[in-house]
Amino acid sequence: MNSKTETQQLQTESPIQQYYFRALICFAASGTLASFIDWDHPSLIHMGVIVFLLAYAYGTYYFTRKQLPEFMTRVNRWLSHVDAALIGLVLSLTDFSILPCVMFLTMIQFNALISGGIRKLLEDNSAFAVGVILSLFIHRPQLMLSGNIEISAASLIGVATYFLVYAIYMHQRLHKLILSQKQLENEQKWHKIRAYKLSRYLPPTVWQAINRGDDKHLQAERKRISVFFSDIKDFSQLSEEIEAEALTELLNHYLTEMSKIVAHYGGTIDKFMGDGIMVLFGDSASKGVKDDATRCVAMAIAMKKRIKSMQLEWFNQGIKKPLQVRMGINTGYCTVGTFGTSNHLDYTVLGTQVNLASRLESAAEPDEILISHETWSLVKDTVMCRDKGEIQVKGFSLPVKVYQVADLRKEMGKNQTYFEDRAEGFSMYLDMDKVRNYDKQKVIESLEKAAARLKDKVIV
Repeated sequence: MNSKTETQQLQTESPIQQYYFRALICFAASGTLASFIDWDHPSLIHMGVIVFLLAYAYGTYYFTRKQLPEFMTRVNRWLSHVDAALIGLVLSLTDFSILPCVMFLTMIQFNALISGGIRKLLEDNSAFAVGVILSLFIHRPQLMLSGNIEISAASLIGVATYFLVYAIYMHQRLHKLILSQKQLENEQKWHKIRAYKLSRYLPPTVWQAINRGDDKHLQAERKRISVFFSDIKDFSQLSEEIEAEALTELLNHYLTEMSKIVAHYGGTIDKFMGDGIMVLFGDSASKGVKDDATRCVAMAIAMKKRIKSMQLEWFNQGIKKPLQVRMGINTGYCTVGTFGTSNHLDYTVLGTQVNLASRLESAAEPDEILISHETWSLVKDTVMCRDKGEIQVKGFSLPVKVYQVADLRKEMGKNQTYFEDRAEGFSMYLDMDKVRNYDKQKVIESLEKAAARLKDKVIV
């Protein structure tokens, strides 16, 4: 039984159990009234009320059994008013004996506060008063409160039994509620685990909208965003050279590192396409088109540097040919939202500008970042780029002007800590931030030795 069913059961049990408490009240009231009767000269009024109380207890049992669960609470609320009125009638017929009055009035207050609070307390006390008033038409109670010990003993036994049974019942309900609470906490725990696992398969924009219940936020709309594509050069050839398990481990490591960088710069991973990655900037929580484009290009630069350091790790794992990544970035108006059928939806972006970003990635050289003129115009103040002229792109009738990203301007000049260059027979990658102090001299000596040999060879 799940926690929801358990809670519903607890809610429906309370009105049903009220019958048993009503029966106890009727028996206690009947016993109290019976102890008041002079059996040598019995009163027809007292005898009639006792018979009515027993018949009332029996009749309400069958009446409440036939009621639908959704009406039980309302029915029992009205029956509790009748119970209070009957107690008022019985106490009046016993000439307001001291102990029965105290015991039954306490029982009324207790039951009202437990089952309905202040409002029900006022209602039940009003019903009690009505019962006392109605009793005046059939019996005139003595003006002095009676202290008959037989009446007191009968009411004490009856009311004490009522409180004892009620305590047992409340203990059982509390135990069930505790079990239900524990089960609910376990379900919430597993729900969080399942939600976390599911969130890994959905873009953050989609996951946040679903959690908020704001599906309208995912409707298709036009936005000016920056789109990033990357893939590993000759990855298909690599998959034929190494074992599937090793390839899976390598690819997962690569995608994990790239995902960390995407998250750091606030991008949204649209999808993984094998070894390819598609990232969006500006689809949600945009800080402006210029900022989106700058963060996108900065992310690409960080990816490129991280891949360089990963190449050494892959080489040590037995991959002789270094993995090289191509990247392309474009900024423009795209249609962003959910597309598909009622049974399957996909959150993505569509449009010519997306296609251009993909074409720039395909046109890029290994370890190169190509950006469009639109992106360059937004990032030129913070990013150093090289004009590569115009290229013919598949699907576009006119040539497209492109730029090669060098580095962030703040990393160039005297503050430059990252160096990369290549020529025929020459390749250099140096990240000064990652060179350890005890390796610094070794790196300097290697550079000086290579430079000296190169100069000698030129002289010859």
